[in-house]
Amino acid sequence: MPSTVQEPWPWYIAGPLIGLTVPALLLLGNKAFGISSNLRHLCAVCFPAKIPYFQYDYKSESWNLWFAAGIMAGAFLAMQFLHGDGHVAVAPALQQELSGYGINDYSSQVPVQLYNWPALLTLRGWLLLVGGGFLVGFGTRYANGCTSGHSIFGLSTLQWPSLVATVCFMLGGFLMANYILPVLLRL
Repeated sequence: MPSTVQEPWPWYIAGPLIGLTVPALLLLGNKAFGISSNLRHLCAVCFPAKIPYFQYDYKSESWNLWFAAGIMAGAFLAMQFLHGDGHVAVAPALQQELSGYGINDYSSQVPVQLYNWPALLTLRGWLLLVGGGFLVGFGTRYANGCTSGHSIFGLSTLQWPSLVATVCFMLGGFLMANYILPVLLRL
C-alpha cells in the first residue's frame, strides 16, 4: 500500500479537499453541510410523533444520512486496511507533560489510560466521557449546529452566526485544553 494513503495528509492538502465539499454540495443541489443534523433526521425517521421540531421533510435530507454513513464506512475501512504501524505520533513535549498524568500508551487513536470501560467507572472517566459528551451535544443544539457545519460550511458562506460559533468553539477548546483538562487529569 502506498504511504500517501496510509499516512496522514498535510493540512495544505486535506484542508482544501475538505473545503471543496462546500461548493460541491452547493452545485450538486444547494445542500448545506453538517453532521449533527443527522441526529434530528434519525429521530424524525425512527420516532414519528407530533413533536413540532420533528415535523419537517426529513426525506429531502436523506442524502446527509448517506454522507454520514460513508464517513463511518470510510473510517472502518481505513482502520482495517490502511492503518500504519499503530503508533500515534505525539510531540515529545506533550509526551512529557502527559506522562505526569500517567498517560504513556500511544498505541491507539485515544489514550488507553483514559478511554476504556474500567476508566468510565471513575470520576475522571465519567466527567470526561459522559460530561464531555453531554456538553458537546448540548452545545451543538444551542449553537444550532456542529463544528463541521459552522466552521466549514457556515464560514465559507459568510454567515455571521457561524463566525460567532466558531470563535466560541475555539475559545472553549483552548480553555479546556489548557485549564480544565489538566485539573481533570489529576483526579
